[in-house]
Amino acid sequence: MRRNNISLYTTVLEFSRTAVATETVLELLIGLHDCLFCQRLVAVLQMDLVKHTGGCHCGAVRFEVLSSPDLHVFQCNCSICTKKQNHHFIVPKNHFTLLQGSDYLITYTFNTHVAKHTFCKTCGVQSFYTPRSNPDGYGVAPHCLDPGTVRSVTVEKFCGEKWEESMQAHKSIRDMSKREADAQLKNTMTTL
Repeated sequence: MRRNNISLYTTVLEFSRTAVATETVLELLIGLHDCLFCQRLVAVLQMDLVKHTGGCHCGAVRFEVLSSPDLHVFQCNCSICTKKQNHHFIVPKNHFTLLQGSDYLITYTFNTHVAKHTFCKTCGVQSFYTPRSNPDGYGVAPHCLDPGTVRSVTVEKFCGEKWEESMQAHKSIRDMSKREADAQLKNTMTTL
């Protein structure tokens, strides 16, 4: 059965990447509710995402981000995250839209120069950045979101002092900047 699930996973994943609406995928799977994989797949595809808005302190930088109302926030203890108390949740690039303020953003890099620490040149607030762990996504500061869309926050400590070891040990951090449904499907497949 596992081989069939992998084949079904691949088919559904490719299908969901097309322009066909998620509802069509769900309709195809509803009849397969006796299959544990299909139950989990339906749950993933029905995952509730909300549009959060936020920005810096002075209002020059504004953004919107599509994410779960239940945020998984990382608290990193690397040198820069400790200094600026950078807590963030990770989203794919295509779930983030800068609404205004690109001309107010300044970028700081150091060490590998993969992470792009962007902050407002007027008020100094970093409301989002490009993390080293996920250069194909954004780390968004939950405390820079406007009120009303966050249901819960779960904080996970990440040992940035031993970044390479921590990245090797963490099972899902690199997938967090991938399309959320893709990452959830991958996690579902590994548990079957």
